[in-house]
Amino acid sequence: MRTPAPDPALLEELIAVRMPFGKYQGRRLIHLPEAYLLWFSRRGFPGGKLGQQMRLVYELKQCGAEQVLAPLVRER
Repeated sequence: MRTPAPDPALLEELIAVRMPFGKYQGRRLIHLPEAYLLWFSRRGFPGGKLGQQMRLVYELKQCGAEQVLAPLVRER
């Protein structure tokens, strides 16, 4: 069974979103350190869309797939 391709619009939005608070305020989610995201994974991601996006970035970093987004990040 094939894994469905990710929604391009979702990925475009994901690389544009910036951290709205904390130590890394203003930094794109995709550029957050993995250790910071790991901390959130243990303590709990924020609620709502931001938490979902942070969780997705964490999962991408965990499996080494963040390089897939590198071309999109460079275009911005």
